[in-house]
Amino acid sequence: MVMAWLIALPFLAAVSIAPTRRYASWLTAPLVLGAPLGGLALLATAWERVKDGGVIVLRQQWLPELGLNLTLRLDGLAFAFAVLVLGIGLLVIVYAHYYLSSSESNSRFFALLLLFMSAMLGVVLSGNLLLLVVFWELTSIFSFLLIGFWSYRSDARKGARMALTVTGGGGFALLAAVLLLGHICGSLEIGDVLAQAGLVQRHPLYPVMLVLVLLAVFTKSAQFPFHFWLPHAMAAPTPVSAYLHSATMVKAGVFLLARLYPVLDGTDWWFYLVAMTGLATLLMGAAMALLQRDLKGLLAYSTISHLGLITLLFGLDTRFSTVAALFHIFNHAVFKASLFMAAGIIDHETGTRDMGRLRGLARYMPHTALLAIVASLSMAGVPLLNGFLSKEMFFGETLAQGLLGTFNWTIPAAATLAGALTVAYSLRFIYGVFFDGRPDGLPKYPPHEPPRWMKIPVEVLVVICLVVGIFPSYTVAGLLTAAAIATMGPPLPSYHLSPWHGFNTPLVMSLISMAAGTTLFALRRDSWRHYQARTQLSARDRFESAVEWFERLAARLLRLFEDGSLQNYLAWLIGIAVLVPALYLLDLGSVAGPMPLAPIDVPTAVGLAVLALSACCVVVAYRNRMAALILLSLCGLMVSLAFTRFSAPDLALTQISVEVVTIILLVLALYFLPVERPARPSLLKGGRDIAIAVLGGLTVGGAAFAVMTRPYDTIASFFLTNSVEGGGGHNVVNVILVDFRGFDTLGEICVLLLAGLGVQAMLKGLRLPVPAVGPQGLPWSSQSHPLLLAILARLMLPLTAMVAIFVLLRGHNLPGGGFIAALITSVALLLQYVASGVLWTEERITLHYRGLAGAGILIAGFVGLGSWAFGAPFLTSAFGHFELPLAGEIELATAMAFDLGVYLTVVGTTLLIVSHLGVRDKRSEHRAANQESV
Repeated sequence: MVMAWLIALPFLAAVSIAPTRRYASWLTAPLVLGAPLGGLALLATAWERVKDGGVIVLRQQWLPELGLNLTLRLDGLAFAFAVLVLGIGLLVIVYAHYYLSSSESNSRFFALLLLFMSAMLGVVLSGNLLLLVVFWELTSIFSFLLIGFWSYRSDARKGARMALTVTGGGGFALLAAVLLLGHICGSLEIGDVLAQAGLVQRHPLYPVMLVLVLLAVFTKSAQFPFHFWLPHAMAAPTPVSAYLHSATMVKAGVFLLARLYPVLDGTDWWFYLVAMTGLATLLMGAAMALLQRDLKGLLAYSTISHLGLITLLFGLDTRFSTVAALFHIFNHAVFKASLFMAAGIIDHETGTRDMGRLRGLARYMPHTALLAIVASLSMAGVPLLNGFLSKEMFFGETLAQGLLGTFNWTIPAAATLAGALTVAYSLRFIYGVFFDGRPDGLPKYPPHEPPRWMKIPVEVLVVICLVVGIFPSYTVAGLLTAAAIATMGPPLPSYHLSPWHGFNTPLVMSLISMAAGTTLFALRRDSWRHYQARTQLSARDRFESAVEWFERLAARLLRLFEDGSLQNYLAWLIGIAVLVPALYLLDLGSVAGPMPLAPIDVPTAVGLAVLALSACCVVVAYRNRMAALILLSLCGLMVSLAFTRFSAPDLALTQISVEVVTIILLVLALYFLPVERPARPSLLKGGRDIAIAVLGGLTVGGAAFAVMTRPYDTIASFFLTNSVEGGGGHNVVNVILVDFRGFDTLGEICVLLLAGLGVQAMLKGLRLPVPAVGPQGLPWSSQSHPLLLAILARLMLPLTAMVAIFVLLRGHNLPGGGFIAALITSVALLLQYVASGVLWTEERITLHYRGLAGAGILIAGFVGLGSWAFGAPFLTSAFGHFELPLAGEIELATAMAFDLGVYLTVVGTTLLIVSHLGVRDKRSEHRAANQESV
């Protein structure tokens, strides 16, 4: 349960503080700080079990048939990333408390930050690939909200939209890759997938799957050419930037590389795609960082460069390179978080991030300057700091690789060049901000040191840079070993973490890069110092241009297809829907199969004739709305009789109930329709419609005829056999709905509620003109609510309610159930609206319809979750027989509670729609009541 609580603690804290208005309240502060502190304490209890390659797995069945289980997996790799997420998250929270102003919505900020922390922990702890995809997408959504936290700023909104677009697209690629992996391996459990590396790499779908995984990785970790979104995410508050760039958002991509490394590594596809992309990103990011004028822009491009370094290490064909990649992930998280926090302090105390105006701050902010200088030197790879150790390992692995044959020397040369650029932009950060003269026109002058506690998180991280750099084997070696074993499997290659490995080639490369970087910085030109990217089009501008192009394309397509004619819409829809199956029917040769046709008796033939005739009459009489509506209801009645004729009483009850509800709603809508009749279609359109109708009828009829005259396997026997024993009910249809396919039913009632909310949103504020006359041109009756109808409706209400309850309770064993009972109840309540008016009805029925429908969803969901307490999959029903003193033996099943949730959702949604259809009627009743009182 440790893993479940790791994810749940930040989530529960976020939910708890979201309603509060201030962060500094007596309850909110402990919750915000307690979530990561509690998580770190829980992690510490699991260290002994994972440090030597152990794996802790928590599995709860969710939808086992689809391979979706709530599986959490804690190994050395997940442990190390969880430490980063929680540890740096804790420091960011402390820092953000002093960074944000009191006028901002601090509770909202910290709630979003904690939700993002929970989602990121879900990514690293997921033991099921589909579950990982869910948390992966949640990180994109919460990062979107965090980047756009200052929503009043245009750059924040655009940066957030760009980040969501790019990373969301990568999420779709990851979903496709996961489905392919599940198809190849026969399982979506990460443990099962990791054990089948050979099968995956031999499969013909491996290249496609690999490209899709790498698309997800490259978009999330801002690899070339998907790097452009990350610098524009700098519009976020600096605590967000520090968290996203160090331990969370961009690290999710390289975490996925590490998690799937045993399955994907070892092929030419992997080496060249991963290594070459990482190399390009490393060089491009370092060069662009050197040319930035914005302080956070420099750090953003440096993040891109270091992520490219990590990706390159994963792609190299040496076994030790993976250890080096993991080591640099940890080191980069520490020094980059401290650098962003230092940049935030500078921005907070000076009012600007413009490096052309930030000069000589060391004399005003000596403590901050010292911290930022140490962190920058760690980023540059200076000895005795943690960045130096992983940089040495990186140089060594570039020398050991053999990817390019004769041109192997190009990768070490490129690595040395990237090291020189890193030194150059690190020196530019140090010299340009803290020395180089005096400040120039700062918005806040003179600058000064921030509050004491605002610097403590930076101090902690800088101390880690020093301690790890000097004593690596006593600090980070155990964590690195645990992560490497989880990634690569035992035995690990022999290595030793030490600040000194003697005078060797990697050290020479380091000295060359430092000398070249210092020279490059010393020979800089003023154009570099004041570079504003005038020669290149902004990535944000290009992104916005692309969005505008797609909008124009969509507008052209809308003008082509959306011309305001429902007739044309249906023609396109039905025409395409019919064309595809019609093409397959042509391949059959003969539509009729070998099975003989069943005889048709006289009642069936009469019913079919009435159904066909009434449907034809609807088409003929469509201009007379009331007549068409009555004929349409006759069609529905005949369909329900057909269900009854062929022994489907549940379907018959559902059909007739839906028909009544639909007709009443259409009658209410008729009141607002204009008196004008639609123009008769032209001969050309009429011919088109006839052709589509004939083709549609022939296709659907032919498909049904082809299926019913051919032998086919049916799953009915399974449900008939297991309905009583497995679901505890004799009504097989209801057992299917609430047990065997209960998840489908839960999804359907969720969709129904969303449709009701959509109708409410569309009708809210709508001002429909009240027609002066009816459809026939006659004035409306002065008696809008006939007394006889009102009395009958009120008398029927309790009787109908009793019938609905009876149908609800017996649905598990006899025709009925929650959906049918809800429709019966809705009919009774709808009749009150029609007979007595909206005003009269709502004065007596004071239900909150949205709340009623929402309560139904919650009841159905919690009933499904209850099965977990007994170790069963989600929505597994339980039932039993009990003896009551007077009633005798009765059966009780948890499916009845699920059916109750269905009942409440359907009733609430139906009445939600009706209550908004009657808004205009309510105003009319108010006016009539006022006139009568006068």
